[in-house]
Amino acid sequence: MIDYQKILDTIQEEMSYRDVKGKVASYIPELAKVDPKKFGMHLYRNEDEFYGFGDHEEKFSIQSISKVFTLSLAIKNIGTKVWERVHVEPSGNPFNSLMQLEQDRGIPRNPFINSGALVISDILVDVLDDPKKELLEFVRKITGEDDIDYDESVAQSELSSGYRNIALVNYMKALGNIKCDVEEIVDFYFYSCSIAMSCKSLAKAFMLYANKGIILHTGEQVLNPSTVKRLNALMQTCGFYDESGEFSFEVGLPGKSGVGGGIAAIHPQQYSVAVWSPVLNKKGNSELGMKALERLTTLTGLSVF
Repeated sequence: MIDYQKILDTIQEEMSYRDVKGKVASYIPELAKVDPKKFGMHLYRNEDEFYGFGDHEEKFSIQSISKVFTLSLAIKNIGTKVWERVHVEPSGNPFNSLMQLEQDRGIPRNPFINSGALVISDILVDVLDDPKKELLEFVRKITGEDDIDYDESVAQSELSSGYRNIALVNYMKALGNIKCDVEEIVDFYFYSCSIAMSCKSLAKAFMLYANKGIILHTGEQVLNPSTVKRLNALMQTCGFYDESGEFSFEVGLPGKSGVGGGIAAIHPQQYSVAVWSPVLNKKGNSELGMKALERLTTLTGLSVF
């Protein structure tokens, strides 16, 4: 029997923000204000078995972790047609690369880089009556938490500084891979990235992907197992931008990072886990979060490999 709380306590004792060399994200002004000392981790196995430490119940901007939720909604609504608009290969380039889009004629390499998530946003704006409301409803449903919401100050901060993402949408529209109004797509995208959740909430949400698409606390099948298999494969190969191979090598779990400093990951049929430390490495992933998850799979002796 694995003593998960003891393992998390060991991770907390071993690690400190003083040991990392990166910086808090500054290209989104609101994120630059976050305390770099924040550090929390939460592991969820079921309603009666969960463990955490530090700032694991404090909300933060989940940023690109939300791309797993928007992709899930897109597949629920249009199924495999999603893959006609976005591919499933690792990018090997920065998450906001324009050069790669030009090479690939407007078809993003995968749905977790910015261009791919913007295509997914276009799909949701096109097929949903109220995409911002329906995305929140989805996240609240899979967590069982009705107080999850957008962080208005973060969303507005992104809207005021997100010129590169606007350029990505316009470029893809010029190449025929965007249907809807650019402003509406970008607005939805920035709001989805601004969702504020805690490690505890994220771990509950990601249990959906560890549990074959079934919400653990209600028993409802929200995504079919085949969809979840593909989502997990994408998280394994593309969830950390051009550091996805490194994460697979060091940690060995499907997961997704965000520039707010959060990482959510799963061990299928075992647990979901989320960690938050806002100091990022050069690839845009939480430096302490990556190390914490490597220690988790090392100390438990378990990964998907």
